[in-house]
Amino acid sequence: MFEIKSKDAKGRIGILKTAHGEVRTPALMPVIHPRKQTIDVGKLGAEIVITNAYLIYKDENLKQIAIEDGVHNLINFDGPVMTDSGSFQLSVYGDVDISNEEVMEFQELIKTDIGTSLDIPTAPYVTFEKAKSDMDVTLERAKEAKEYKDEHNIKMLLNSVVQGSTFSELRAYCADELSKLDCDLYPIGAVVPLMEMYHYSDLVDVVMSSISHLPDSKPRHLMGAGHPMIFALAVAMGCDLFDSAAYILYAEDDRFLTTRGTYKLENLQEMPCSCEICTKYTPDDLRNMDKKERVNLIAEHNLNVSFAEIRLIKQAIYDGNLMELVEERCRVHPMLLDAYRRLKEYSDDLETYDPRVKKSAFYYTGSESLARPEIRRHLNKLNNMDKKKNLVILPNSRKPYSKYLQNDLGDFYVYGEEKDIDLDNTDFMVADIPFCLIPLNIDEVYPLSQNESPKISDIESLEFVEDFILNFIEMNYSQTLVHNKVVDKFNLGLFTIHPQSNEVKFKLTDHEKIIAIADYQFGKGAGKALFEGKIEIEKSKKTGKIRHVYSSGELVANMRAHDSFFVLALEGARRLHRIMKYPDNRVIVNEDSESFAKEGKSVFSKFVIDCDKKIKANDEVLIVNKNDELLAFGKSLLNYNEIMDFNVGQAIKTRKGNI
Repeated sequence: MFEIKSKDAKGRIGILKTAHGEVRTPALMPVIHPRKQTIDVGKLGAEIVITNAYLIYKDENLKQIAIEDGVHNLINFDGPVMTDSGSFQLSVYGDVDISNEEVMEFQELIKTDIGTSLDIPTAPYVTFEKAKSDMDVTLERAKEAKEYKDEHNIKMLLNSVVQGSTFSELRAYCADELSKLDCDLYPIGAVVPLMEMYHYSDLVDVVMSSISHLPDSKPRHLMGAGHPMIFALAVAMGCDLFDSAAYILYAEDDRFLTTRGTYKLENLQEMPCSCEICTKYTPDDLRNMDKKERVNLIAEHNLNVSFAEIRLIKQAIYDGNLMELVEERCRVHPMLLDAYRRLKEYSDDLETYDPRVKKSAFYYTGSESLARPEIRRHLNKLNNMDKKKNLVILPNSRKPYSKYLQNDLGDFYVYGEEKDIDLDNTDFMVADIPFCLIPLNIDEVYPLSQNESPKISDIESLEFVEDFILNFIEMNYSQTLVHNKVVDKFNLGLFTIHPQSNEVKFKLTDHEKIIAIADYQFGKGAGKALFEGKIEIEKSKKTGKIRHVYSSGELVANMRAHDSFFVLALEGARRLHRIMKYPDNRVIVNEDSESFAKEGKSVFSKFVIDCDKKIKANDEVLIVNKNDELLAFGKSLLNYNEIMDFNVGQAIKTRKGNI
């Protein structure tokens, strides 16, 4: 029913299957008013729409047509249709003349693809008692709707809406309870007032507290989110679907939607974008136009901009630079920047879902980038890696640093006891913004070499690096040599500094390098296990980079050019399997899948019975059975949580069976 095809941060490219076709998520669902729609949203790019079942139910003429011909014919849209139950009218007018069971029956009768139970949308900032009381009703109705669907064997997909006002604990509880129902989609409701008030940081709390308690295998729908300036942030938090009538409501008020905000026609001297409407007409053309015609044209612009933003977000997910887009979008308004800064409180959750390796380089665009998963992941690995007795810290230069080091490293200061340093028992690292310290033996792996930051450093990043280095030195090394350029750049004056007169030279063999990279990629001990015996290293004649590693003439691993991580060969998989403890680096499949895995066929989520909790999308993994017998190896397409939650779709792209 729903399958992930690509991911970045918590954003997903997905396929939602319905009775009237597939929807590629993230997707925007234009609201279709059953009586007043004048725009063909399908021609503008809509793959799915939403309309109001309650409005149809209350209009006898519309009701009769919908019952006889179906809702698709009524609104003239042959793709998937979602229907709301009347909860919007309930929030505005306080009551609706329909029961939960009646609206479920009616949505099935008019052949909607995705129906919704009659939830109680609770406004923000009400009392806890009010929010809980409304949430309890919403949960009860969701259970009734699921029971009705199951009892009558209804094929219509079912929405179950997460409520709880602005109380994170209620949102989390509601999401937990709804997840037990195993419904088909999970909207997050009653957030429109937060967006209308520009309370985007509270929106982050509402969304994250909901999504973190919802199943990964089901689409999440942020109800009423129709402004393109919010889409990127919402997708990064894990939202898959959006709906809004904003495109037409704003048009009726002569307002243009853009990713930078909203423009009033009366203030425009130039059209705000390059869509068909903006290139064909001028502001004066529109101001002199009949109201109805003008509204339709502005509405088309609003949809063009909105769909263009959705496409841009999808491409950012494919490329692995969604968070750079989020940072760009959130700088268009102070309250959006507040929201992005609030997202920092959920960094652990984002790191869990963020792929370890991406196509695009990491761009540092400001202090907010310091909370990005890539940085947190590297610093955690740095703290947990094996360390030598001493440390030498060098200034950054051209990447990769180890390739462009000069023979004479220059002048150093000593932190700690002043004596000759044992270079054979010393780690060499580069002080770097934003990754703090980059060991030279792994400096080519993603994103340590594939990143860019401004030459002029901001105070926040300098202090971030300074604090980490000082703590790292104190916790791990008896003696540290710091290059004078590093001392000049960073405020490291908390230690007694002594000039170092002895010559310091760095040397790194290719064998040491591949061992360090394997440990960084697969875990401690992986390098020595993979590259024992008589090792032969083959390099690219063009770039000089390592390409293939052999042991006694047998291929062990290939090194990817774009990120310098290893892709295992069969012998490498066998060696890694022998040394790494169960269940490290493993995906465990059931008996039904064993023969397929051995043949090199992809592993589907429904056949996985367990896996290493540290696995992320794009990781190289071992495929084993319940007895830990190696069957195959390949690349994970999902992380641990997703693999274990999904019952459809690929989990592992198998590279080779164990034959």
